[in-house]
Amino acid sequence: MTIAQLKAFLAALDLGSFTAAAVELDSAQASVSELVARLERELGVKLFARGGRRLTPTDAALALRAHAEQAVSAIDNGLETVRALHALEGGTCTFGVLRNAAYYDLSDLVERFHAQHPKVKVRLVGLNSALVAESVAAGEIEAGLVVLPVEESGLRITPLFRDEVLYASAHRRPADGPVTTSEVSSAKLVLYDAYAAWNDPTRRQLLARARLEGLTIEPAIEVEHVETAISLVATGAADTIVSRTIAESPSFPPGVAVTPFADPIYDTIALVQRDGAYLSPATRRLAQLAQQLLMARVGDHAGRSPA
Repeated sequence: MTIAQLKAFLAALDLGSFTAAAVELDSAQASVSELVARLERELGVKLFARGGRRLTPTDAALALRAHAEQAVSAIDNGLETVRALHALEGGTCTFGVLRNAAYYDLSDLVERFHAQHPKVKVRLVGLNSALVAESVAAGEIEAGLVVLPVEESGLRITPLFRDEVLYASAHRRPADGPVTTSEVSSAKLVLYDAYAAWNDPTRRQLLARARLEGLTIEPAIEVEHVETAISLVATGAADTIVSRTIAESPSFPPGVAVTPFADPIYDTIALVQRDGAYLSPATRRLAQLAQQLLMARVGDHAGRSPA
């Protein structure tokens, strides 16, 4: 049984003749008649009594009508939905962003996208990069922006740019020279992204450095948000690490100084999607917008090392 057969059947039923149905379907009368005949053979029943000037539906035809209309409607609705998605006139776009997206001028990402494609619903998920990567790999999110490193299994990763990681302190001055891993190991630290803990990509890099030197890093305080950590640093309670983008933001406390590491550390911002997966047109467009915003920021801060 095919949709073409059901459409021919419904047209003949509504219009009372194969000739009128053929005109309606922009087809030949013989083709419509044959489609209905094949449907009758498959069902093993007669759908119309032939012989008069007008087709007379049988009880089987009347019983089939509602189901045929439902099947044709479902297919037509599905096709319209797919066309709307392709034309960015409907559907839902799900995209993951790194936790500190606002510092990378991504806070207006949805606003810009929605202004261009108001009929597309947007679900923007802001998580730690490790969790965004897991969600993309599991198919819960189509794509997202993350800080590397993350678990790469099942992902396609496109690095975009690097953002230097700096040591932030209210009492240590840049004139004291670059910060060593040994110094970080012995410092009183407040680290953010408490839920992700050492799965956080920046923390992972710091811990790997320490382990290479036989050292450990144990934060005295763990909080969820970078703003909370920076506020504590401003009081002199502890030191932390931040990206240069955060350090250069207008809200960064003037009393907190930032110093590079002796062996530089970088947050690499990357776009991730499932390996081999097809991005919906809406998500593909949102990803393009996100990349454009990030690249514009790189252009505004030419001193930052490119990926």
